[in-house]
Amino acid sequence: MRVAGDGATESRGAGVPESGFLESGTGVSSRRRRAHAGTRGSPLADARGDDKPSGPSVLLVEDDAPTRVLIARVLGAKGYRVREAGTLAEADAVLKDVLPDVAVLDFSLPDGDAFDLLRRLRQDDAQVPVVMLTAHASVELAVRAVKEGAEQFLVKPPDVQALALLLERVLDHQRSRQVAAVRQARQGHPIDPFAGESPSVRKLAAQARRLAGASLPVLIQGETGTGKGVLAHWLHQNGRRADEAFVDLNCAGLAPELLESELFGHERGAFTGAVAAKSGLFELAHRGTLFLDEMGDMDLRVQPKLLKVIEEQRFRRLGGIQERQVDVRLISATHRDLAALVRDGRFREDLLYRAGAVTLVVPALRERGRDVVALARSILDRLGPSFGRPGVRLSGAAEDALVRHAWPGNLRELRNVLERALLFGEGATVDAHELPVAAEPQVASPPAGDVTLAAAERRHIESVLHAEGRSVEQAARVLGLSRSALYDRIRKHGIRLPHR
Repeated sequence: MRVAGDGATESRGAGVPESGFLESGTGVSSRRRRAHAGTRGSPLADARGDDKPSGPSVLLVEDDAPTRVLIARVLGAKGYRVREAGTLAEADAVLKDVLPDVAVLDFSLPDGDAFDLLRRLRQDDAQVPVVMLTAHASVELAVRAVKEGAEQFLVKPPDVQALALLLERVLDHQRSRQVAAVRQARQGHPIDPFAGESPSVRKLAAQARRLAGASLPVLIQGETGTGKGVLAHWLHQNGRRADEAFVDLNCAGLAPELLESELFGHERGAFTGAVAAKSGLFELAHRGTLFLDEMGDMDLRVQPKLLKVIEEQRFRRLGGIQERQVDVRLISATHRDLAALVRDGRFREDLLYRAGAVTLVVPALRERGRDVVALARSILDRLGPSFGRPGVRLSGAAEDALVRHAWPGNLRELRNVLERALLFGEGATVDAHELPVAAEPQVASPPAGDVTLAAAERRHIESVLHAEGRSVEQAARVLGLSRSALYDRIRKHGIRLPHR
């Protein structure tokens, strides 16, 4: 046992590492997930990718020193990490530093009662299971304890071995709820990112399978619409963190202050309008995966703070002074050339090296040959029933039309084309004339009459605009231009846009 700050003490079982408790959360239910995140079958196992054992953390608040020491010693021997406090003030000091997996609270304390601490936990949105101890049990007190959020209510002096078993059951129950929520949330992402047999996709599949079980940061590069987000989900679902939260954020277009608040959270009063404390996405993704899409658009002012979290797994909320520790796997994606952005001074070189410890490149759909047919069949199988056309198939001519098309919008364009074909067609087969791409031979082979660079640029811009439903904003993202720059080129080439 060693003395911790503010008069609290902490005891550990043999072999338990000297690591701090973790502030945490879940992106599925907006609840915090604590340091307990054991692998299947063991409440004391740790789900981190490094396979280092670490037991659940316990906040033990008991004013009777001999009882507190006895409980701490028994729980520590069973692998729990126990943080001790003898008063509400000491407990409050502990909670400012760490968030435990479970709390054991004596009801009557020198400076208040356990309900004061329960309310503090609930105000902080900390879903910490609580076991309450009391020397003066009554039905009324037990009912009130449950209403205030206590999981269990025990009479003192407790059987310490029975208390240890009870904590194990409480943590197992909490764990089961979290796993169920995560599994339900990920049912909406059944897409196979490796459909097809092209060499580029087979290479990508082999690389991804080797990476899935690791916790290294991964950078996914590829054009807009190639399925970078689908691959990020696959890496999460096939790795060691599969039963933990997957939290995602698109960094494009977010002001630095908003992006920083989203990532790291903020304390009450941190800025105008911050009327309550808010957990950031790093906290919500604790023990799981944080996916940052379009990281190449991240403001330079936020990049150093992201680098610090990657390197140290620690951060502070906006307006806060407390350092919070997390265990998060970072997956990021971009359609931009980050090396070029580094040369232009718009992206940090050190962040590129750390966030891109391993880089996966998703090939464009035009580079995948007849993979487009396998992808189209998979999309039709999923979408057909919702359009009243279950079992719908592609004709041979439709397959050939899909293969000939250049697909500037990649998978996003393919899905859009098939949705329109399902909506406006009928019968058990989608034919070539039902596909919007069938009437666009100029996309695959430009006219021979004008082969100047300006003409080629115009044709490419028109092709991307068509693929993106004439949306200038989406087309600008695909082309890697700002909206104003794309509007300039549209005016230069005399390209007509629909009136709004």
